[in-house]
Amino acid sequence: MRALSIFCLLLLVYNEILAQEYFVFRAKKIQATPDLVYQPGELLIRGSKIIRVGKDIEKPKKFKLVNWQDHEIYPGLISPGSSLGLAEINAIRPTRDEREVGTHTPEIEAWTAVNPDSQLIPVARANGITHSLIVPMGGTVSGISGLISLSGWGIEEMAVKQKVALHLWWPGQGLSIHANNKSGKSIDEQVKDRNKTVYELDEFFNQAEAYIQSKANTPQNKTDFNPSWEAMTPIISGEMPIIIHADEKRQIISALNWAEKRKYNIVISGGRDAWKIAERIASNSVPVIFRHVFTAPTQANLPFDTHFRAPGILAKAGVELSIGLRLGAWSAANQRNLPYHVAHAIPLGLSRKHALAAITLNPAKIMGLSHRLGTLGKGKEATFIACTGDIFDLRSSVKHMRIAGKEVDLSSRHTHLFEKYQKRPKR
Repeated sequence: MRALSIFCLLLLVYNEILAQEYFVFRAKKIQATPDLVYQPGELLIRGSKIIRVGKDIEKPKKFKLVNWQDHEIYPGLISPGSSLGLAEINAIRPTRDEREVGTHTPEIEAWTAVNPDSQLIPVARANGITHSLIVPMGGTVSGISGLISLSGWGIEEMAVKQKVALHLWWPGQGLSIHANNKSGKSIDEQVKDRNKTVYELDEFFNQAEAYIQSKANTPQNKTDFNPSWEAMTPIISGEMPIIIHADEKRQIISALNWAEKRKYNIVISGGRDAWKIAERIASNSVPVIFRHVFTAPTQANLPFDTHFRAPGILAKAGVELSIGLRLGAWSAANQRNLPYHVAHAIPLGLSRKHALAAITLNPAKIMGLSHRLGTLGKGKEATFIACTGDIFDLRSSVKHMRIAGKEVDLSSRHTHLFEKYQKRPKR
């Protein structure tokens, strides 16, 4: 036992020494930021941090060279919302845990339910996704999302930021004429119901503010503990943003008005019709996570490519744009396609600079981690990928990945099955 303990200690020391080695990665192209490229380029890292990046950087006396002369290096891609680890097989209910019971559950923290052994995590990772925001669903106030790294031993190690934002699903603001209205309610009754839902939402936040104010004015241990209101504390104080899920134009306008009145820090998620009021959103400095690149237009008079063009309209208006897939169990299996959702908007008005920012820097900003993730620069986390070509080109493959300086295995269920059937018996 003593010999084994000494061996383990020596192994830890050896691994620590290795972690402090200098590595220089040389590539034909390094996309350091959305608008800064080095061709060719070199990246110097030590441990989990980037020391230097440039075309021909100054190097230490001793370093290990990693020559990726035929590859392009990009910052790790960040999915701005998914059910990775919460859902496995969409058609099988016991494998899905992306929704909670209840209408107002701000105390729910989505990261705690993530299955770190999900087969879908390495599938997403294989195409360059290094991080994902895990979004709780269900009800009106569904809980708090957390950012996870798609590599790590157990969810505690994977959780990069356990509390990122509160998620609020904005009530529908549409009205139906009586003939097509399944509820049979008149326009006046529908308006009354619509106003009631917003009023109830306001009351929920009023009660949270009252609890926090009462707690501040009451001696310690004299206030009855309420987990829901406790969870609302960083939102009310402005330390944590609210991600409001809204698609229809009237929904988005209603949410903007509400947040402006209450002086809350918000992000619009979904944003199907956000392009229609892009200037208003930009003037309010509200970021948008656009999730409808492949959604068919909802109105018959709109062109088929409406949502291919929407990201370009938002970016040109000055909106801080992120792009993600629609939420739910289905999208967990399709996170690997994130770069291609963005790519469809590039020929139709979205600049390549804004396209890259939409899945790197801008999601990092929303999550309050742009000082660590989203770009490659001195002092940043050494999280990057190496591709055979442009990340937005379907023909390119991700060949290497480092998360916080550590090399990550890119094999997945898909690659295992490919290798298996490559060896099938010939007849």
